[in-house]
This record gives sequence, structure tokens and C-alpha cells, in this order.
Amino acid sequence: MALMPTNAASLRATAEAMAQAGSAAAVVLVEGITDRIALETAARVRGRDLAAERVVVVPIGGAHAIGRTVAELGRTPLAGLCDLREAALFRREVTTFVCDGDLEEELIRAAGVDGVIELFADQGDLRSFRSFQKQPAWRGQEPTAQCYRFIRSSSRRNVRYARLLTEIAVPPPLDDLLKRLIAE
Repeated sequence: MALMPTNAASLRATAEAMAQAGSAAAVVLVEGITDRIALETAARVRGRDLAAERVVVVPIGGAHAIGRTVAELGRTPLAGLCDLREAALFRREVTTFVCDGDLEEELIRAAGVDGVIELFADQGDLRSFRSFQKQPAWRGQEPTAQCYRFIRSSSRRNVRYARLLTEIAVPPPLDDLLKRLIAE
């Protein structure tokens, strides 16, 4: 798996997932690649194999693509995962599981700031994070906000920490979505 999602990689991931959706037992729509990585990681952490269960997670390239994606699927997706600000778009189309704020905020809350900083240290990013904290714009800011911005400041870092943070603690929206998949 490539660590840095490019537009081409994102488009390819969406196309591959859409091709598999026709024969899937269930389809879950997510906004992007990091959401897909986090959900698939959460399933693995919970002892689930979505591929064996024939569950396809489709990254749609942003919440505004939800209507078009549902129309292209030719079937009703089981559920969707989105950020709070995009919930209304998703709720018009699918049963929706919402990240309070966004996925990264949920991941940081679930792992705790101390857990996130410990993970930065384990991954060799603590020195960079400490330098980031000293930048004038971030000096004195809340550690939660600093962790969030540090993770989001690089698409490569964002993808990597989506997986790593989910391995530490599965956030409630991901857990709830996985429980819904069991119920079906």
C-alpha cells in the first residue's frame, strides 16, 4: 500500500472499490482514503476480515460526491462514514456514522494526547513535532490542536497515523459502524 495518496492513487482506489461493489454483501461509503484505512484497520483490530465478509469500503473523494456515487452504484450502500460538517449530505443518501469534528479529531480523542505524543516518539516524529510546537503560530496552542495540525500537515503523515492511531484505540463512530455490519 502506498503511504502517500495522490489524486491518481485516490481515483484508482475508488475505481477498484466501485468495481468490487457489485458483488459485495455490503458497501460502505467513506469520504477518503484515510477514512478507508482507519475503518479497515478498526475491523482488523476487532478481529474482522471485511474482504472475507464481502464488505467493500469505497472512498468517494469527498462528501459532495455522495449522490453521484450512490447513483453510479446502482444499489443502496449499507452505510457511510463522514465528518460532522458533511453529515447532512450523507444522511440524504445512507445510514450515516459521523465523526465529531473529523476522523483525525476522533482518533486523537480515542488515543488521548499522551498516547498520540508517545506514538510520535515511537515513529521517530517527536523531534519534528517538538519543532512544530515551537513555531510562532502553534506556540502556546492546546496540545490537542497541535497534534491535529501536525498529523494533517502532510498527506503521508495523515495516512500513516490513520492506521497507527486506530491500532491504539478504535474511535466510537468506527466501532458503531462495524457493529452495524455485524447486525446486517
